Amino acid sequence: MKLTESIYNGVVRENPAFVLLLGMCPTLATTTSAINGMSMGLATMFVLVCSNLVVSLIRHIVPDKVRIPVFVVVIATFVSALQMLMAAYLPSVNNSLGIFIPLIVVNCLILGRAEAFACKHTPLPSIFDGVGMGLGFTVALTLLGMVRELLGSGSVFDVKLLPETANILLFVLPPGAFITLGYLLAIIRLWRGDDK
Repeated sequence: MKLTESIYNGVVRENPAFVLLLGMCPTLATTTSAINGMSMGLATMFVLVCSNLVVSLIRHIVPDKVRIPVFVVVIATFVSALQMLMAAYLPSVNNSLGIFIPLIVVNCLILGRAEAFACKHTPLPSIFDGVGMGLGFTVALTLLGMVRELLGSGSVFDVKLLPETANILLFVLPPGAFITLGYLLAIIRLWRGDDK
């Protein structure tokens, strides 16, 4: 599997948030702004790539009976390392994302890719799969965060684009996440030509 094919697959064909609808908790909860969405997506991509690599490397030595617990330990190791790095070097992002960083451990996207792809393929395709799916997740969260921030605060990446009188507070509140995601899913389904 080539890197370009993996990226196309992760961003367009099997986008984790917009097509597979995986990882909805961080998708809805952390996308109050574009920077939060992008940060959560990049954090998830880091864990996804690293765990895919390790799962691929140990796939022949882990017995089937303990496969899932071993995968969870691998994922938890990278999440713990990520959280310590973010607390040390990006404290504002770490504070902004809060509990959702440790919750990456139970993100079904990461465990699903370890189970469906990494444990069946060699390291390089597994890394490519992690990059593609992680990039797709990052693009989805960033896009959702941009729309919510623009409509709710009148800015994108803290750059003011609309006057304060145009702000719709609903979009930075939890119901705004569901509304924005619903409209984005409808637009993407129309663009993809899905008629289901």
